[in-house]
Order: sequence, then C-alpha cells, then structure tokens
Amino acid sequence: MPMLGLKIDVDTYWGMKNGVPCLLQTLKEFNLKGTFFLSIGPDNSGRAALQLIKNPLFLKKMMRTNAPALYGWKTALYGTLLPAPMIALSFPEILKEIIANGHEVQFHAWDHRRWQDELPHKSEKWIKEWFDTGMAGFEKLTGNKPTAFGAPSWIIDDRVLSIIKEYKFEYLSCTRAKAPFIHEIVNVLEIPSDLPCFEEIDEQKGVAIISDLLKDGGTHVLPVHAEVEGGIFQNQFRELLEKALNMGIEVVTLKEIKDKLDIQTLPRRKYQIELLPGRHSPCAV
Repeated sequence: MPMLGLKIDVDTYWGMKNGVPCLLQTLKEFNLKGTFFLSIGPDNSGRAALQLIKNPLFLKKMMRTNAPALYGWKTALYGTLLPAPMIALSFPEILKEIIANGHEVQFHAWDHRRWQDELPHKSEKWIKEWFDTGMAGFEKLTGNKPTAFGAPSWIIDDRVLSIIKEYKFEYLSCTRAKAPFIHEIVNVLEIPSDLPCFEEIDEQKGVAIISDLLKDGGTHVLPVHAEVEGGIFQNQFRELLEKALNMGIEVVTLKEIKDKLDIQTLPRRKYQIELLPGRHSPCAV
C-alpha cells in the first residue's frame, strides 16, 4: 500500500503554541498520526534579520510567504530586542497532548536558528554541547530519549554525522533525498523528506503539485511545519490530506515507514549539498 509519512517540524515558540494545537485538531479530525520533530530550546528567530541582509534569496522567501502572517511579529524580535523564549520546554501540556493523541515525538533542535545560520562556523565542541543540551531537554520534557533526529533546515556535515554515532538513533531524517538510504558515515537509516514544502512552491498550485507526485504509488514523506500547515496554509494541508486518502494512500508516522523498510536492501550513500528550487539556502540531498 502506498504510504505518506508526515514529518512535522516545530521550529518556533509561535509554532509550538499556536501551530501544533491546530495540527493536532486537523489530524484528529482525519484520524491520522504524524511524527513531531521538536525544537526544545531558545527561539532565536530574531537573528534571522542578519540573513535578510546577507542572503537575497532569504528576503525573497520572506516576502513570498508573507513572513509576518506566517510567524507573527514577536517572532521576528526573539533573541534580539526580545528575550528568546524556550520553545517545546515552555509547553509541557501541549507535549502531553501530542503523546496522548498517539503521535511519534522526536528531536529536531536545541537552538534551531543558530544551527541553521551558523553550523559551518561552529566547532565540534559546540555541536556536541548543542546535542547534549538538546537531548537532556528532550528527556526532561518527555521522560524518554529520542530515537531519531531531524536536522534543522536539513543542514548537516561530516562532523555532525560522526558526533551523533554515540546517540544510537534508530533513524535520521536529515536530507531531502528522493528515497531512503543508509548514511555511510554513521551507518544509520535515513528517511528523507522527498516532497516539497508548501512554502517552496506556488501557493495556488501547491496541492496539485504534491498530489501529482503521490500518484506513483510509492512511499513519500511530506515536510510539514507547525508554523505553516498549522497556520496560514492549514486549508491547503487539509485539502492535500483529503486527496491523499481518496487516492488510497496510507498516512503514517516515520517510525511506521522505518518498520516496513527492508534495511538490508537499501543503498549506502554519502549525502550531497544542493540549493533546491524555492529554498533560500543549500541543504543535504
């Protein structure tokens, strides 16, 4: 049976507070489950202002996606003119609701913004401390260690893969590759987000574009963001879910995809870094 995995990233305080409850309601109405990758620590989204100056593609994306409506004005000031609030750690009651509704919960980030903007310039010590702090926060919040990691903005390097060996993740979701594979550096399964994000494609044609990609009857993963599909794109998300179900596609968590894969038959690969259409910065593919 064809499958559609829902990889739901929570990147901001706004997304955890407002987007996640909206997504939980949507998924409850459709009786579906997804995998929530949580940012645990500080929301330093205000630091993105530096990218507006340095990266014209980032400015273009912010204008195209109506960023103030997407993230809210306060988000644009967190970590600069306003203190950076904790993201998932601020909402233990929402975390309990995610778990109570039967969704999978995994680790996405400690400080999402700094990883996204500064990883290449950070030391291995910084990366190790980022993981240790984030993993400790995840365990404090959930009572369990995460069994998977999804890198912020799909940005990784060889140092990251070497460092995460010690955490013994069952799978990673760190790339935008076209199909699952084994990371040759860390010897761990990768379940990539192969479909485009709604904010990367034409707003009016997004549902049709993604629906067409689902027609091959295979296994796909849709990257969902609490700030997007739990915000101004929630109607498009609902429409896509309805289309997928009408096509006979089973909507599942990433763990369910992992459990059905024959890992022995998957290729071992080295990721590459590319700039995908609609994105403002390169990511792993």
